[in-house]
Amino acid sequence: MKLSDRITGLTGGGSDGWDIFLRARRMVAAGEDVCELTIGEHDIRTAPQILEAMDRAAKGGHTGYAIVPGIDSLRQAVADRVQARTGVATGIDNVLITPGGQSGLFAAHAAVCDDGDKALFIDPYYATYPGTIRGVGAVPVPVQAHPEDGFQPRAADIDAAADGATSLMVNTPNNPTGVVYSRATLTAIAELCQRRDLWLISDEVYDTQVWEGEHLSPRALPGMAERTLVVGSMSKSHAMTGSRVGWVVGPEEAISHMITLATHTTYGVPGYIQDAAVFALDQGTALEEDIAAPFRRRRAAARGLIARQNLVRLVPSGGAMYLMLDIRDTGLSGEDFANRLLDNEKIAVMPGESFGKAAAGHIRVAMTVDDTAFEEALGRVLKFAAQVAQ
Repeated sequence: MKLSDRITGLTGGGSDGWDIFLRARRMVAAGEDVCELTIGEHDIRTAPQILEAMDRAAKGGHTGYAIVPGIDSLRQAVADRVQARTGVATGIDNVLITPGGQSGLFAAHAAVCDDGDKALFIDPYYATYPGTIRGVGAVPVPVQAHPEDGFQPRAADIDAAADGATSLMVNTPNNPTGVVYSRATLTAIAELCQRRDLWLISDEVYDTQVWEGEHLSPRALPGMAERTLVVGSMSKSHAMTGSRVGWVVGPEEAISHMITLATHTTYGVPGYIQDAAVFALDQGTALEEDIAAPFRRRRAAARGLIARQNLVRLVPSGGAMYLMLDIRDTGLSGEDFANRLLDNEKIAVMPGESFGKAAAGHIRVAMTVDDTAFEEALGRVLKFAAQVAQ
């Protein structure tokens, strides 16, 4: 029997970018000691008080079907959080609760793209972006940012690709580069979206992990609230990756149709998990800062280690839980470097090529092991780079 072209074509006929991650996991399963610096999974787990709130809600009986748009208390908590941080009026009808940020990205594209529409996104990109777009029947069109610009996207490059496009997706703070888009970059993008009549899908799941500069939600820029869909999540801000709770914030009409989509797909998020998310958000910024603190420390330590050599260069990142390292002076591609590093040092990192053409010759290092192990592993990565460059 033939499967649909849509499902068999999600990766576009090539790799989905997870090859080295999966190889490292097979090595671990076989008993090898591998230091995994691949995915954005906190080395600390969900805070005990959040789990206790989840347990109370489950034992209290909130285990049946939850209302599909999300429980009112969580939608209101998200609306209040967004309004307080952006200054944009946001109410419960602007919020859909989703099973994680990835579901939000899919729903947002389903809301604004028809079959065959061009959907733009910035390269380097999170590995699921092209498949998400293909999954709704649209055509993924990457727009390259450039290392020489610190991976800040150029509005002129986006404009050159915009004929026939319906949407543009941006991600700041950025995965994989850690770059925080500047106000100038986002203002130029906002002006382009209005001139080109594009929907802007803004992936802001790393909004609490900003080490330098500021996080600016493009929804807060003039004329953008009515054409922006913001995707957020509890995964990174509250170390709740496995709980699968996120949201989309946007215009009421768009959200109302995405609620209909949720009714026909996810049918909502478990109520006891939503109750725990309300509890977590009620703890305010102090808890978010505690979750972010290890990555701030490790980034500072990494900068010191990298400054002691002149072969590997650090992309000037200002946020997120990753470092993007330029290893082009070793003469290896990111993929070759990452494979040889795994074979020789038993350290797993993601090659830049997993995230598009723009990051070729780079590797992404997740700062997701404890401080001592991270510094030791990064030192070995830098030493290995010096060895292979000889």
